[in-house]
Amino acid sequence: MLATRSPTIRASFVPVSQTIALVDDNRNILTSVSMALEAEGYKVDCYSDSVEALRAIAGAPPDLAVLDIKMPKMDGMELLARLRRDLDLPVIFLTSLTDETDEALGLRMGADDYITKPFSLRLLTERIRAVLRRMALASGMRDEDDEDEPPIARGDLVLDPARHRCAWKDGDVTLTVTEFLILRSLAQRPGHVKSRDQLLDAAYDDNIYVDDRTIDSHIKRIRKKFRSVDEHFAQIETLYGVGYRYKEA
Repeated sequence: MLATRSPTIRASFVPVSQTIALVDDNRNILTSVSMALEAEGYKVDCYSDSVEALRAIAGAPPDLAVLDIKMPKMDGMELLARLRRDLDLPVIFLTSLTDETDEALGLRMGADDYITKPFSLRLLTERIRAVLRRMALASGMRDEDDEDEPPIARGDLVLDPARHRCAWKDGDVTLTVTEFLILRSLAQRPGHVKSRDQLLDAAYDDNIYVDDRTIDSHIKRIRKKFRSVDEHFAQIETLYGVGYRYKEA
């Protein structure tokens, strides 16, 4: 019998620096995954009730959320959609082997990765590390001996990787890690066309399979966010059958 909400599980003796929210209605998964992640030094907050998870995550956002898609009351898709209204935290979906449509839809909605059940704890841990590493790179975090990447200025656009900040005409535009990496790839070489595959390479690890049409959904979300600041934004151009480019100033 499943509990409506499992107790929040926290690592007590392992130094932690990052928090993972784990949302799944399977108590066995909550227990085994949380133990594995705590052993790696993460702080883990577990929820088997997606409604309670929404309230908790919104009140105290973690560094990353792992969401099961098939849950009662509110499935992972709806939970992601509601979280995305106010937060841009990285999200990994847990899906079944038969949920290919859900996987594609989840990625198009802004999830950063997915992993199919049954899965190995080692694989999930590696995927979490990969997404957090990608987030760190997008935020400009380097080794102490490396220099921070300077801001990119293209007309009214300013991208600051060191602070993961995007501004358009002095107005802030909040982007997810993946969106930031895609826009940075385009803005680095204005006027040059980037294929979907090239943008996938810029935004995703090599060991993660993502349909190239997912890039179309990311571009749509990026444009929508910019147009909420400036309704006339039209710097990202589509070349049908080829790819995208950032318009030269």
